[in-house]
Amino acid sequence: MTEDGAGGATVALVESPVQLLNVLEWAYQGGTVIPLTVVVLPPTEPLSRGQLRRMAELARDDGLEVRWQEARGGAGPLRTLTGLARPLRRARRVVLGDPFSRYVQTLLTVVKAREVVVVDDGTATMEFTAQLARGERFVRWHRSGHGGGARGMLFAPVARRARRRLTPGTAADGASGTRVEVFTSMPVEDPPPGLKVTANEFAWTRSRFGPPSVGTATDLVGTSLVETGVVDHERYLAAVESLTRTYGATRYFAHRREQADKLRELHEHTGLEIVRPDLPLEIIARRGPIGRTIVSFPSTVVHTLPLALAGTGVKVAVCEVDPGWLTDTASPRAQGFLSSVAGAARERRGVDGLPVGPATATGWSSGAGAAPAASV
Repeated sequence: MTEDGAGGATVALVESPVQLLNVLEWAYQGGTVIPLTVVVLPPTEPLSRGQLRRMAELARDDGLEVRWQEARGGAGPLRTLTGLARPLRRARRVVLGDPFSRYVQTLLTVVKAREVVVVDDGTATMEFTAQLARGERFVRWHRSGHGGGARGMLFAPVARRARRRLTPGTAADGASGTRVEVFTSMPVEDPPPGLKVTANEFAWTRSRFGPPSVGTATDLVGTSLVETGVVDHERYLAAVESLTRTYGATRYFAHRREQADKLRELHEHTGLEIVRPDLPLEIIARRGPIGRTIVSFPSTVVHTLPLALAGTGVKVAVCEVDPGWLTDTASPRAQGFLSSVAGAARERRGVDGLPVGPATATGWSSGAGAAPAASV
């Protein structure tokens, strides 16, 4: 993206593989958006970076310009803000993958576009629209909601300005005057006035991949609930073991943030094949092979996989998180939010609900046989 050529362009800011996937879905579903430049602001975590590089290749194959911007560590933040300031000021439309990101909120301070699109960053989209409707400051659902100490206080003016930029309205309303669209596969309850909500049907994924070969076994989908401090480590592993035994699961698709030690321990006690996907699971499942049944805890995939796998005969099921799993430090909002994710998937996507039985496990099964260590 050249500074001279950025006028009137659409610029997308993404920090995760799922965000980039949903930029592609948005561009495909709305017709070709030219020129569209995707600015990738990669995290430091290796698996996320690997998936982002693969997604960047797919985006380039689709004719999008992709700019890889190392934005973290050292002089990265200042260099990124300086390098993107003029293109962002001149952009006609800006597409965001994560409105909660402080990095993105900082970049929003230089954006002058009156059209902003927020694409899915998973279940966080549900919380974003709810907080926008209630007039609350943006806080991720799994966090306590406190101010974040001195650092949070220093950042507060930037956060308030970002919130105004993401509030739909007109200048006469005293709001930003921004036209705001949310492109999502997640349910949006009672959106604020003026917010345009467009359903993401995963049309791009279905057009590019599959249909997959479907086996007879059950696949499990992992989550980062332990890594984010929401669910107790031992309770989570015990529940996975119970699900494996009860539903005959053979594979476990790991979340990109799951720790290798946890996955190794999980494999040793269950014998599950641990799969580290190199692309978002919606694409992996669509390419196949995939199990006849996919079981997940409440997460984004219980909403997205039924769309990506429509017409394949694959069934998706969700296992609720029992309150006894939660850590002492989990956000007070965690249980209600996870329940809403699962309930909405059952009601809107026809996802099967599993008995809460696995959640009654109170610790790691001491009698489980050890399997050879997995390569995770």
